[in-house]
Amino acid sequence: MDFGAEFRTDRIRTSGADIHLAQGGKGPPLLLLHGYPQTHVMWHRVAPELARDFHVICPDLRGYGDSSKPPSDTLHGAYSKREMARDMVEVMAGLGYQRFAVAGHDRGARVAHRMALDYPDQVSRVCVMDIAPTLHMFSHTDQNFATGYYHWFFLIQPDGLPERMIGADPDYFLKEKLNRWSGPDAGFDPGAVAEYVRCFRDPRVIHASCEDYRAAATIDLEHDRHDRDRNRKIECPLLVLWGSRGFVHRTYDVMAVWQRYADKVEGRLLGCGHFLPEEAPEDVLRELQRWFLPATH
Repeated sequence: MDFGAEFRTDRIRTSGADIHLAQGGKGPPLLLLHGYPQTHVMWHRVAPELARDFHVICPDLRGYGDSSKPPSDTLHGAYSKREMARDMVEVMAGLGYQRFAVAGHDRGARVAHRMALDYPDQVSRVCVMDIAPTLHMFSHTDQNFATGYYHWFFLIQPDGLPERMIGADPDYFLKEKLNRWSGPDAGFDPGAVAEYVRCFRDPRVIHASCEDYRAAATIDLEHDRHDRDRNRKIECPLLVLWGSRGFVHRTYDVMAVWQRYADKVEGRLLGCGHFLPEEAPEDVLRELQRWFLPATH
């Protein structure tokens, strides 16, 4: 599934992975990062319009889609958000950009969070969609969180347990995630869903995505705690978007939480479930244009 004639696909080798991406448009660079269990295709309803004002770059994160799946180990470091963020900074450097804006959804938002912390000279402005910080969520685990985000605890199980169970029917698992996390009137594009399914049927993607979550519960928390102990926050302007029908809205005071993790925060509640760019593309487009364009003119 392509985004139209304005976009082309490319593959860029980083120091740790080969990253597949779609890019298009002219203007200041804007990096868009997808979430679980999807690919860069999740931006199909907003990327073409954003390309009127930006050079839009939509990669598949390492382990997802058509990007490479680096081997991991018991420390899960290959799928830390630090390594994923390094991929993206190197991708942007390969395209000629030393400074850029980034928006991320779900897992991509966690990569964007880490990128803003580790690369303050490269990230000019950031938007995260429908997440609270990983450290905050794990630190405030209760029955409600464990029930609503059961997958965080299922996907981190060792010895190939989640891989084997998901691999028995990956189509069902992926579509169930889309249905369970979206609003009741969400309408996913069949072509986009077919692309998600195509990629998610690959056992290497299932394993890599489990490693992503295992890293979040281990090495990512070490990195996050190190930053919190030193009161290190996101320095660039941060926009937080989240859905009114999603778990994050029901569970957290989203703005209050993010104000403890970033110096300059704005936020907007959108009328949708978890998958903002597909459920509320007009609202997301408007917010991203409002947030990123003033910084480039």
